[in-house]
Amino acid sequence: MRPPTPRAEVFRAYWYFAAERQRIFEARLKDSRGPWTGDPILAAHRFCNTFRASDRVSQDLIRIAYAPQARSTADVFVRVMIHRLFSRPETFALIDDATEGLSADTFDARRLGTVLDEARAAGCKLYTGAFILCANRAYGHPSKHRNHLELVQAMLEGGVAEQVERAGSLQEIYENLRTWPLLGPFMAYQLTIDLNYTPIVDLDEDEFTVPGPGAIRGLAKVFLDLGSLSPAEAVKWLVRHQHRALEEFGITPPKLFGRPLKAIDAQNLLCEVDKYSRVRFPELRSNRTRIKQRFVADPTPLALFYKPSWGINEAATAACASTGIPLAA
Repeated sequence: MRPPTPRAEVFRAYWYFAAERQRIFEARLKDSRGPWTGDPILAAHRFCNTFRASDRVSQDLIRIAYAPQARSTADVFVRVMIHRLFSRPETFALIDDATEGLSADTFDARRLGTVLDEARAAGCKLYTGAFILCANRAYGHPSKHRNHLELVQAMLEGGVAEQVERAGSLQEIYENLRTWPLLGPFMAYQLTIDLNYTPIVDLDEDEFTVPGPGAIRGLAKVFLDLGSLSPAEAVKWLVRHQHRALEEFGITPPKLFGRPLKAIDAQNLLCEVDKYSRVRFPELRSNRTRIKQRFVADPTPLALFYKPSWGINEAATAACASTGIPLAA
């Protein structure tokens, strides 16, 4: 197997970005005012965290998966599906309130479709702008949100929650999700990782990955060529070589309270480094030429909570203690 050939300057920037973005995350836990970095690109533009589980939407999703309303496998499944399909915590909160606690028993696609119809008519934004979701009329509705609600209803009735719980690998979960309408490769993989954050699944994140379009663009910038590796194998190569590469560049390896980078983090970082490179290395052209979002600090304290089996919540609590940010219940 022929290994990939790094593009030296961008390869180093990949590891620098991974470490510096995590250092910013940690600095904000200690000081809510900033500045948190001397890097003008990172200071001016919005980038996801080094570790996907630390992003605000993921943090909100993990909390709702362990909430009291999530009493059964099906309850956890419906809460995670609804949360990620919209990827907007405000929309999930609207549905959660309308059902007096979203669960498999309280979920009703038709009634919730009316709730979201009314919210949209009132000017509420239902979806995130972070990525584009498939919007065909798979279930016969002209509105995207009603089709997504019907999708979740059909998956519940089809026993997908229990199939996910019995799965022996992330790939098995992913392939199951891909058989359903409206779930392309990107969304099916994101949902697979989300379900693995919950109490119903506990599988190795490094066993399987599906690089999205942004990660593919990142690979083209970080490497001159991938050797004999597929994009997914190249992501795993980054995970395996993280400590050696960081040692070579004299960069402190980024850790999430002791937890190293996993495949989902490495592929997300490729997407973020693709964005970073648009300013740092403008000569590396792609179909994206600028970073769309400027950084604006969210004043809302982030109550950190991670999958309990990772064993890092105690360290997260200690890290938040100096600013009084609570650990989520």
